[in-house]
Amino acid sequence: MSLPTVAIVGRPNVGKSTFFNRLVGGRPAIVDRQPGVTRDVHLAAAEWAGRRFYVVDTGGIVEGHVSELEDAVRRQALGALESADVIVFMVDGREGLHPLDAHIAGLLRTQKTRTLLVVNKLDNLPDATEHLEFYALGLGEPWPLSAASGKGSGDLLDRIVEGLPEVEPQDAAGEGLRLAVIGRPNVGKSSFINRVLGSERLVVAEEAGTTRDAVDTPFERNGRRLVFIDTAGLRRKSRVDTGLEYYATVRTLRAIERADVCVLITDADQGVGGQDFRIANLVWDRGCGLVFAVNKWDLVEKDTHTASQMEKALRKRVPFLSAVPIVFISALTGQRVQRAVELAWQVGAERAKRVATHELNRCLQRLTEAVQPPQRRGTPIKFFYATQVRTRPPVFAVWTNYPRDVPDSYVRYLIKGFREAWGFLGTPIQIKLRARRK
Repeated sequence: MSLPTVAIVGRPNVGKSTFFNRLVGGRPAIVDRQPGVTRDVHLAAAEWAGRRFYVVDTGGIVEGHVSELEDAVRRQALGALESADVIVFMVDGREGLHPLDAHIAGLLRTQKTRTLLVVNKLDNLPDATEHLEFYALGLGEPWPLSAASGKGSGDLLDRIVEGLPEVEPQDAAGEGLRLAVIGRPNVGKSSFINRVLGSERLVVAEEAGTTRDAVDTPFERNGRRLVFIDTAGLRRKSRVDTGLEYYATVRTLRAIERADVCVLITDADQGVGGQDFRIANLVWDRGCGLVFAVNKWDLVEKDTHTASQMEKALRKRVPFLSAVPIVFISALTGQRVQRAVELAWQVGAERAKRVATHELNRCLQRLTEAVQPPQRRGTPIKFFYATQVRTRPPVFAVWTNYPRDVPDSYVRYLIKGFREAWGFLGTPIQIKLRARRK
């Protein structure tokens, strides 16, 4: 079972992102940021009083006419209602009651989802009275908050977790490999799963986005178990006047969070482009394993060199794809679909790989001797020791005398060396630098 979800909704600039960042403890959010725009989807896991849950901040558009703004906020609120267990509706206590607040409140009052009305930017708690006017929204007691200072956050979080459904603990090992099949709408995700399962388990149609809800489908073959997490797809929308793109849906982001490995389905017929690469970056940045599948290969005019040329071009466009298996498939005919699944199993195993400490330190010594670390103000940067501190994804702690002065380029060199030594096919590698003087 997936973690419950708390959605933060409200008009732009009321402090949703500040509250989000406080809840998730500074963890990087999933963001596609463009100039002048804050209408991004952020999702991360948070914990309070021993309860874990997802937090979603749907952001806002800061430019445009009022009619466009109202429409954007309405879509935001409705999207949150669709996926959330608890909604935090945030308003601005400094600015006071706004017509858009009433517009959103009207939408929320028609729904059954539990809603907490939160009045932010009240820095003089507990003496603030500005929140009282928001009783007029008809959503019950307004909760005063200062997201910037944290005042009022504890009481609010107590109320939030009271309304979350209980989550039964999962036996990850018994469940098998958690495989998310992701990609833009109508690239063939459901067809891919149906081909693997050998049955029409998921609704497939020509219209984009026909898979409306995340559907977990267990599967077992030859004694190996996996769970498919199918999603509605990462959508791309645009405003006519600005060309603004935003592509994330909460379901797919949650699938990435839950998955061991993602199979990213792309469309060879339409072309593999920037949005596909951004989705790949989402997966990689979250530490999830990745298989890059180019679907509808049967529709492409090709010769014996087409696949290798396209693979080379993809790896050149996105450098980390050099570590990711790329497979050319046809979900319609079944061409290399099973190969994609086998690669997912392989990536899952690579992601769980553990390197012996003595082998790791021999490799570290060899790498630092081959390419000397840079100096810090004339003093050599030394690397003393390394050990693997976790798997899924593999994370290595490396002790050095000046961790803050090690260039990112040298960290990438070490990661490349570790990958050459032990593979880690399709899985990100993280290095955590730690301080040691001698």
